Amino acid sequence: MNTQVGISPQFYLTAPARCPYLPGHMERKVFTHLIGPKAPEINDLLTQGGFRRSQNIAYRPACERCQACISVRILADEFEPTKSMKRVLAANDDVIATELEAEPSSEQFSLFRRYLDHRHQQGGMSEMNVLDYAMMVEDTHVNTRVIEYRERVEGSGIGKTGRLLGVALTDHMTDGTSMVYSFYDPELEKRSFGTYMILDHIRTAQQRGLPYVYLGYWVRGSKKMTYKVRFQPQEHLLPAGWTRFRPDLYEDDV
Repeated sequence: MNTQVGISPQFYLTAPARCPYLPGHMERKVFTHLIGPKAPEINDLLTQGGFRRSQNIAYRPACERCQACISVRILADEFEPTKSMKRVLAANDDVIATELEAEPSSEQFSLFRRYLDHRHQQGGMSEMNVLDYAMMVEDTHVNTRVIEYRERVEGSGIGKTGRLLGVALTDHMTDGTSMVYSFYDPELEKRSFGTYMILDHIRTAQQRGLPYVYLGYWVRGSKKMTYKVRFQPQEHLLPAGWTRFRPDLYEDDV
C-alpha cells in the first residue's frame, strides 16, 4: 500500500466492525494517511470536511445504514459560558495549563492508565501500553501539542505547578483547534474536569482570534456523547454543509 500523501491523498475503506457507540450496529470508515510536508494543509481541509485524526491517519465514518455520527465544532467567537459552566471555571481556578511539544512522559501515561481503568475498561483503548501511548502522542505530521493541566502550588512562587490533573492532545489549525484526545484524574469528577478542558480550549481559541473548536463526533442515540451539544452555539456538518445546531430539533437525543 502506498502511504505517501501528495496533492491528492489516496482513500481506503475499512471492513465492517462492531460499532463502539450503538449496540447492534456495524461501522465502516474511510481513511487516508497524513504524512509528508502537505500533512498540515490536508489535515485542515479534512477536519473541515468532517474527518478526525488518529496518529498519522485521518478518518471519518462511512456506514451504509447509519448516519448517527455528526461532526461538531463550537463557535468560539460567539460562545458565552452558562451559569453552570462558570461554576466549573471557578472550581478549577487553581489549575495552570501549559502547552508543550507532542512528547509523551511516564507521568502522562500513568494518568492515562488510571483514566482508562476507571472510565473505559471495555473500550478499544483499554489494552494500550506505554508504547501505544507514545505512538498516540508522537506519531503526528501536523501541528500537534500536548496541553498539561496542573494544580497551582500555593506559596511556591508565581507559576509553580504541582501534580498533573489532566492532559489534552490538540491539533492547531488555521481556523481553530481540534481536540484529538483528552483524559484526566478520575478523582476529579466533582470538578467536571472534562468540561473544564473544553472550556479552556474555547478560551484559548478566543484569545488567539480563532473561530472554531472541533470536538469530533456527536453520536445521536449515544448517551455518553450528549455532553458535546452543551457547548452552544455550535455547528454540525450535515449534507448541506456546516449548519448551526438547534437543540430543540433533537430533543430526544439531548
